[in-house]
Parts: sequence; C-alpha cells; structure tokens
Amino acid sequence: MTELFGTLPDGTEVHRFTLERAGVRVRVLSYGGIVQSVEVPDREGRTADVVLGFDSLEGYLDCPAPYFGALVGRYANRIAGARFTLDGRTYRLAANNAPNSLHGGERGFDKRVWAVAEQADGIRLSRVSPDGEEGFPGRLEVSVTYTLDADGTLRIGYEAVTDAPTVVNLTNHTYWNLGGADPGTGSAAGHELSLAAGAYTPVDGDLIPTGVEESVEGTRFDFRAARKVGTGYDHNLVLDKGVTAGAEPVAELHDPASGRVLTVATTEPGMQLYTGDHLPAPFTAGDAVALETQHYPDSPNRPAFPSTRLEPGRTYRSETAYGFALR
Repeated sequence: MTELFGTLPDGTEVHRFTLERAGVRVRVLSYGGIVQSVEVPDREGRTADVVLGFDSLEGYLDCPAPYFGALVGRYANRIAGARFTLDGRTYRLAANNAPNSLHGGERGFDKRVWAVAEQADGIRLSRVSPDGEEGFPGRLEVSVTYTLDADGTLRIGYEAVTDAPTVVNLTNHTYWNLGGADPGTGSAAGHELSLAAGAYTPVDGDLIPTGVEESVEGTRFDFRAARKVGTGYDHNLVLDKGVTAGAEPVAELHDPASGRVLTVATTEPGMQLYTGDHLPAPFTAGDAVALETQHYPDSPNRPAFPSTRLEPGRTYRSETAYGFALR
C-alpha cells in the first residue's frame, strides 16, 4: 500500500509504503528511506510497533539528529576530523559532530527524498548522489531494497556504483524496543543481547577508534553469551565472521517480558551498538537499542581496518536481514 505521508517545506511530497507478510507489517518512507514502524505480535498474539519513530513527517523534520529509522550514508558513523585522504588528495567534510563528520554530513542520505519503485515482495529506493555532495568524491548511484521474506524477515539490500574512487559505508539506523516503542512503554535496557563478536574497537573522547582491536574478554563489551544490554554503549563491535558474501547470523535481541526476539544477519564486518543514551523527548535514555551493521568508523583514515573504498567498475553490495520470533 502507498499513501501520502506529508509534504516538505519546498512542496516535495513524501510517501509511505506498507509491506505486510507472515504477520509482520513494515512501513517505509521515501524521505530518508526511514523505517517508520515495524509491527509484530508478542507471545500472547498482541501486536505492537517495536521501532522508535513518529506519526507525522514533522516529527522527523523537527528531530533529525538521532536518525530514527533512517538510511544512512554516504558514510555511516564517524570520520575523524571531518576529512580523509584518497590517492593523495584530502577531502573535507561537514563537521556535523564536531570535530568529526557523522552519518554522511549535514544533509546525508537520511535527509533526501528517494525515488521508489515497487517490486516483488517489497520496494526499491534509488537516487544519485552527485560528485562533491557533502564533500565526498565521485558521482554515486545508489539503490536500496526493502523486502519481506515468506517468514516475515525484513531484508535490506544496498548497492552502489561510482564514476571515481570514493568511500562508501551504508547502514540502517532503526531503534528497537521489543516491548513496544510508544513513549513511556518502558526501557530496552532489560533486553537480552547476544552478539558474535570477540573484539571491539576502543575509542577516544570523540568516539573515534584508536586504530586497534581489543578482546571483549572480561569487559562490558562481551555479549558472546546473552545478557542484559544495559546502557552506556556507542561502540563498534568486531564481528567474528568478518566481511561475507551473504548475510550470516550475528546477533539476537530478546525481550523476556513480551517474548519477542529480533535476529540480525549481515554481510558487514562490524556492528555499532548504541543504547540510545541521548534520545530526545518524547523518548528517554535507554528507550531503545540500535544495532547498526557497518564497516568500522573512520576506516578511510585507518588502513588496517576493512576497506570502504569503492572503485569505478566495481559494485558496492551489502545486506542485512532482521528476523522475528517468539520465545
């Protein structure tokens, strides 16, 4: 189903697309590729929306910084000093998370209206990011598909091609509260998280990786066995599997109260665990958990990290799948 969701100040229409299958209902906006809602039943058969968002376009326009449900790019997460060097040339980006660049800059992919085409089991979003947009080199043609599998799994697939060497790192920034995401419903801090990550990337005071990987053994970053997620996280976890051609299972989030379970599979080598410690009203700290599948923060400035470089003639591909179950 397609419907008008709102109109931007410049008159551009924003549409909402509803996907439904196997008891799962997902709504996606053409503005920012935002996952506005995901409705799934609990163990008693009661359906609730389990992602943070707003009922109107104005909510997203008035509160852009937390990236509620958004498609994030050109570069997800932080780039130190809002600059990087490629082939001897330094590119300067917007320091929208001073002194760093965050999630693509002042007007990243999350603040763009995407062209949307319906396809089997879902929709395909596309846009062209021109050379120099937000400081990034190369004309980047991007497409993102949102589909529902037969079992209700939400699958997000990303592709991009460029006409000049550039860097690309795309993700989805949905905040999950499996108990129900309406304000005042309750914290997600009691959710149980398991994560196949034996290492993490320590950060400095600006949340930029120091450039090394450290074992999670004996630290609060060890989720190899399921435990309560708590709060105080905005860190990249190094997934054991590394970069893979197909999406492989890496995480499980469980709400004991409702019985809902979220599973995450991805092709990506890292996951940013953010526990929503700085969410704005009407939400409060800890109301939700973001599980951002990604390449590592600041990779363009860290040759030892998995590369985010994209060359002409090559295709960037990434996929993450969110499955739903009950326990």
